Amino acid sequence: MFIGRRNVLLLAFSQAATLSAIVMSMTLAAILGGNLAPDKGWATLPIAAMVVGTAIVSLPAALLMRRHGRRAGFQIGAALGISGSLLSALALHRGSFVIFVIGHLLLGGYQGFGNYYRFAAVEATGAAHASQAISWVVAGGVVAAFVGPQLGQWGRDWFAQDVFAGSYVAQGALGVVALALLSQVHLPAVAVAAEGVARPMREILKQPALRASILGVAVGYAVMIMVMTATPLAILGCGLPGSSVTSVIQWHVVGMFAPSFFTGTLVKRFGAPRIMQIGFVLLLGHVGIALLGTEVLHFLSALILLGVGWNFAFIGGTALLTQSYRPAEQLKVQAVNEFAVFGLVALASLSAGWLYDRFGWIALNLAVAPLLIVALLATAALGHRLRQMA
Repeated sequence: MFIGRRNVLLLAFSQAATLSAIVMSMTLAAILGGNLAPDKGWATLPIAAMVVGTAIVSLPAALLMRRHGRRAGFQIGAALGISGSLLSALALHRGSFVIFVIGHLLLGGYQGFGNYYRFAAVEATGAAHASQAISWVVAGGVVAAFVGPQLGQWGRDWFAQDVFAGSYVAQGALGVVALALLSQVHLPAVAVAAEGVARPMREILKQPALRASILGVAVGYAVMIMVMTATPLAILGCGLPGSSVTSVIQWHVVGMFAPSFFTGTLVKRFGAPRIMQIGFVLLLGHVGIALLGTEVLHFLSALILLGVGWNFAFIGGTALLTQSYRPAEQLKVQAVNEFAVFGLVALASLSAGWLYDRFGWIALNLAVAPLLIVALLATAALGHRLRQMA
């Protein structure tokens, strides 16, 4: 059990390093993209590229880790992160929007591998402690809430002629830290963990719990990314000071990850569907606050709710997913889940800049409400079904 806990802690710290890099890019990329892009409507393309990179890598990452193990896969992911960071710094030096987008595509690949940290934690501790292990790894993002935005400000003026290029160099250094942490992780071989008979994917997908899990996580993540991506543009567009962007995103990320210290316990006590439902209600609450006004307090309170709602939907959905497959099925189900989730997230992040530029902040927030209502109804129906079967 000690080795399992040690691995979970290492994965949590690795998650903190990975998410610090991602949060930094989420804070800066839309603003810098708007400066580099030929059209302001393309401002969020670097973030969309990051999410596309996550989706593209999801399936190959699962196959690679099945053959070579989790640790090797995670280290390759960190190498992608370092490469993407340095390429983004080069793009700012050259003033190249295309290179900047490619750099963020590689950063997305880093996150694509990192998204498997939570599943590796389950393998390290066993199914009985799944929700708590997932929570602790996801909680590594609390560090990212403070390190990510500050990393951007810290490296802002390292290179006098290339503002924020130093931020991406610092981001690359953080990738080196993650690489060192991941070299100390020792997990059971995936092939050993996946012994047994696997059902056809078509049969696995017939399970209502699995479908609700994928839908819930995909919708919660897509809504969160769409709004988070557009927030820096909206804050500056409303004439608020640029310093507000850092504090709003910072507290949003705290909302995303701080609840992780107790979300796993809540899932274990009340069940994953109930926690997911609360998450969607909170996400709808974000929409309500966003419609009330565009002062700093509106952005701050709405984005905190957005983060907490995402946390409940994400951890609840992930816990539900782990209950829906056999050990022999874990890698292919995880890969399908990640691909489906980040496919929708990529679409959301790509459309965020266009929606905001063409229709504004209010319309963007209204656009996500129908998706949240569908996900809420789906998880409510699943919860009712499970209670009838109990």
